[in-house]
Amino acid sequence: MTRQERQPDATRDALIAAVLAHVAFDGWGDKALLAAAEECAIAGATAQSAFPRGAASLIVYHAAQMDRCMEAGLAGETLKSLGVRGRIAAAVRLRLELEQPHREAVRAAMAYCARPFNAQLSLGCLYHTVDSLWFAIGDTSTDFNFYSKRALLAGAYGATLLYWLDDGSEDQGESWDFLDRRLEDVMRVGRLKGNLQRILPTPETIAQLVRGRRAGGY
Repeated sequence: MTRQERQPDATRDALIAAVLAHVAFDGWGDKALLAAAEECAIAGATAQSAFPRGAASLIVYHAAQMDRCMEAGLAGETLKSLGVRGRIAAAVRLRLELEQPHREAVRAAMAYCARPFNAQLSLGCLYHTVDSLWFAIGDTSTDFNFYSKRALLAGAYGATLLYWLDDGSEDQGESWDFLDRRLEDVMRVGRLKGNLQRILPTPETIAQLVRGRRAGGY
């Protein structure tokens, strides 16, 4: 997945909007893309050039587009009044609510990404979304926490996405309860990791101990 595939573009925006109406019937791929191109009065060759990897390019662009919409849609002042857990819950909820009109397209994208040879595509989209979620709530970590936060949230987001796809409750209320439980798990692991970091020796301390023992002959 290249950065170029995710860059916003007016032609691709128009095509994706039209493609989404066809995905439930034609799946992600050239059939839906060419039907969308005809509706948008865009040459088929131009459409295929805009999404050179077919289904993969379409899925990547749609996911990145929804990530951008999520970032733009979060109200900064509202987030300031919330803790980290509340902010990430608001961001994840908005990200999924943006997909509400496209649930079948999301389902089809997940089915496509679940194929063994599409593992890199799946992980790339998931990482970009999780990274966007943390960025959207103002996370500025640059140390090891940068990666651990994203890894922990990836599990919670992925599980909630699967639950949300089949949630028939009113306003997807059960999905938001499920999300809260998963985020509590994330926070619990985060607190445990923090406690362990305070208790366990650092790699530097271990290295010093090893050097000291070697120097002492044991």
